[in-house]
Amino acid sequence: MKTKTLKIALALFFALAIALFFYFDGTQYLSLEALKAKRLLLADWVSANFLVAMLSYMGIYIAVTALSLPGALVLTLAGGALFGLLWGTLAVSFASSIGATLAFVAARFMLGDSIRTRFSDRLKVIEEGIRQDGAFYLLSLRLVPLIPFFVVNLLMGLTPIRVAVFYVISQIGMLPGTLAFVFAGTQLNEITSLKGIVSPKLLLAFAIIGLLPLVLKLLLNARNKGRSNT
Repeated sequence: MKTKTLKIALALFFALAIALFFYFDGTQYLSLEALKAKRLLLADWVSANFLVAMLSYMGIYIAVTALSLPGALVLTLAGGALFGLLWGTLAVSFASSIGATLAFVAARFMLGDSIRTRFSDRLKVIEEGIRQDGAFYLLSLRLVPLIPFFVVNLLMGLTPIRVAVFYVISQIGMLPGTLAFVFAGTQLNEITSLKGIVSPKLLLAFAIIGLLPLVLKLLLNARNKGRSNT
């Protein structure tokens, strides 16, 4: 009974937070236009309050990611624009991984049984991928941004993968994309639209990178099989 009550309380909290975000039009603050307009003002505040600014930024990023709200890409650009490539990459890498893990845990705790029953056929494909390739499968999903970030978080919460594995692999797998978009943020003045950043060529590059873990897994399996036959 306590578990059911906690699930209801968490579901209400998530629903209220998401509703408030859209009610107060939170998307206006997480737009490219807003970032470019406020960049100088925010940069001055960051310069005067670096630690507080960094922690505040990471807190916002974690909340947006955990609640699966729109705006993660703009926040990643902001990391580069306000903190530079090194600190921006560190902040985004940890904040995005923590937020993703919170969404993952929430999905597992609140939605696991009901969603698994309703979409059992679709989940079988993912669960089979996890069973056969384990962390390599999740790593491939993280390296290829063709599947929305929040979808991976939620769907993985419905699989048997361990929380620690999810966090570590997510942090590693999202790092190339983080570096690319944080670097783009350091060149904010040259960006005219978000569509220009996520170009077909960039997606193709990530897709090729995303295949590498599975190729590595196949090579390791072939090597192990060869050893067992000798």
